[in-house]
Amino acid sequence: MHTNHLINETSPYLLQHAHNPVNWYPWCKEALEKAEKEDKPILVSIGYAACHWCHVMEKESFEDETIATLMNEFFINIKVDREERPDLDHIYMDAVQAISGSGGWPLNVFLTPNAKPFYGGTYFPPHNAYNRISWKELITSIHQSFKEKKHEIIAQADNLTQHLFNANIFHTNANHNTIIFNKDDLEIITSNILKQADTVLGGFGKAPKFPQTFSIQYLLRQYYFFKNEAALQQALLSIDKMIMGGIYDHIGGGFSRYSTDAQWVVPHFEKMLYDNALLINVLCEAYQITKNKKYAEVIEQTIDFVEREMLDVENGFYSAIDADSEGVEGKFYTWSKKEIELILQEDASLFCAYYQITENGNWHEETSLKEHTNILFIKQDIELFANENNINDVEALKNKFKTNKHILLNYRNKKIRPLTDDKILLGWNALMCTALCKAYAALGNKKYKALAIANMNFLEEKLFDVNNNWQHTYKNGIAKISAFLDDYAFLIQAYIHLQEISSNNQYLQKAKQATEFVLENFSDTQSPLFFFTQKTQSDIIVQKKEVYDGATPSGNAVMAFNLQYLAIIFNISGWKEQSITMFQLLHNAIIRYPTSFGIWALVYQNELMGLNEIVISGKNVEQNLLQVLQLYIPNKIIQSSSQKADEIFPLLHNRIEETKTQFFLCQNYSCNIPEENFSAFLHLCNNKSLILAK
Repeated sequence: MHTNHLINETSPYLLQHAHNPVNWYPWCKEALEKAEKEDKPILVSIGYAACHWCHVMEKESFEDETIATLMNEFFINIKVDREERPDLDHIYMDAVQAISGSGGWPLNVFLTPNAKPFYGGTYFPPHNAYNRISWKELITSIHQSFKEKKHEIIAQADNLTQHLFNANIFHTNANHNTIIFNKDDLEIITSNILKQADTVLGGFGKAPKFPQTFSIQYLLRQYYFFKNEAALQQALLSIDKMIMGGIYDHIGGGFSRYSTDAQWVVPHFEKMLYDNALLINVLCEAYQITKNKKYAEVIEQTIDFVEREMLDVENGFYSAIDADSEGVEGKFYTWSKKEIELILQEDASLFCAYYQITENGNWHEETSLKEHTNILFIKQDIELFANENNINDVEALKNKFKTNKHILLNYRNKKIRPLTDDKILLGWNALMCTALCKAYAALGNKKYKALAIANMNFLEEKLFDVNNNWQHTYKNGIAKISAFLDDYAFLIQAYIHLQEISSNNQYLQKAKQATEFVLENFSDTQSPLFFFTQKTQSDIIVQKKEVYDGATPSGNAVMAFNLQYLAIIFNISGWKEQSITMFQLLHNAIIRYPTSFGIWALVYQNELMGLNEIVISGKNVEQNLLQVLQLYIPNKIIQSSSQKADEIFPLLHNRIEETKTQFFLCQNYSCNIPEENFSAFLHLCNNKSLILAK
């Protein structure tokens, strides 16, 4: 069978294209030098393994011998997995958005032989359709233009590259020292989030709907700080509607990427590691506020799913599960009523009524699935459903449905599965590690703590190389590609949370070491914000700074949090000052556009409300620590130890008596008289409302 240069790659997405007749290269020195030597334009096609339209374009165009022949004649063709090389994806996505006003995947970008972009778009059909030029016509036209108007194209590429460079400069506000931070800003941010809220169906904005966990987290905390009922109501409504909708996998647990409709019923069925990590995070906070068992159950089911379907034997987490199986989106996750009746028999009627399964099906959009297709979702809480169906024993009904779902899961597991993208990414693993720490803190399940520690042990063993550099991706025993800012930011955050749940101060030392590496290798002398790539990286045309929170948090925003937190742990005033300068620079944007700057808003919230420093020392630390962790105190730092601590940790130093338990509540290292049991500490917290506002 024909193979191309992708055959030796580890990325599942690149390997999918290794047998295309297109002579694909990975992004590498050989391909870039070949383009310059042969004076050919470069086609860079960027996607990822769980991308539906990437699969479509591959089948329609990249597997077509005639089209492949033209591509091979006209261009040096490079395939990029956006998850392996997010730096390239960010640069060329910006270029396509500047050219066309929109972006997406697959991302197809045409570059000059020296890798500067001059034209691009997303999906192109094999024949003229959807008001789009055909791929064959486009590549022929680009080839002709490069041959006949090369100087114009090079000038266009130079202008576009300069635009990308200019767009990446964040000018420090000359008057930033005069910015007065006040709590009114937090109310304005809340108001601006709620302006976009769907107060009936939950979430924010119109379809397609994404989870927007950062906005939900901010609203939960606004309720905690200011008892803002509207904030709490919208946060919980959004969580509840997602849990009830088809975006949540009612059979196997876990969340899909987003909902294609406003009701959360029809998901785009791909499941991403990071989405599930971020949703576990926010569910933990919702549970800590409300103690609603429903949230605990969804946390447990989601972690069960991740452990069952995304955990490698070495304790690393896979990246994603595809939306398609057997070439059809959602086939693995959807059911006909006949199927359910055949499997559940006498239990089917009640199950179908609760999960909205009908004879004609509830998914009627254009799909290559046969008719009678159902997506499981619920319209009402089980208590109300039981009441309407004259069922007195709600717990028995819950248990029956639990058994039914277990039977259906076993049946589903025999079907042809969607592809699992089994590469292991440092940053996404760190997000899941943090989520497991928060799940342990909220629910007290020791399994989650053990899994978080095992995952970090794996990352340290496999993705930290002999030169003390972290690598971005790992598969088949190979770790490669220097870690990006996001990787380091999420890793440092995971170390912080691991220390909180384990009392192991070595994690803080490692967080400090990684932070020092970021400061040395990602800093910009002209700005407090960090570059996405290390300063030494040479195969990119521009160094970008990512400040928006997208599907994953902005690495800069998480670094602002890390610096804010670690500045107190290690008493490094310069780190605190840099954190403040970072969000000062974006102050107006955070307030005006909080749904795009959600993590920044959380960091700002911490700064205004103050971080409570909690120390637990002496005897029975583990048992007492868990009791404190289960409290909802979002603006906190926790350190605990049973043994005398070094001066490097000012919060612990001289605060440990090994013969007794002590709880300290501090701010700016100034502490209340220590309490010696949890009840007394809880009383102190309640008296202080644990909001020691500045």
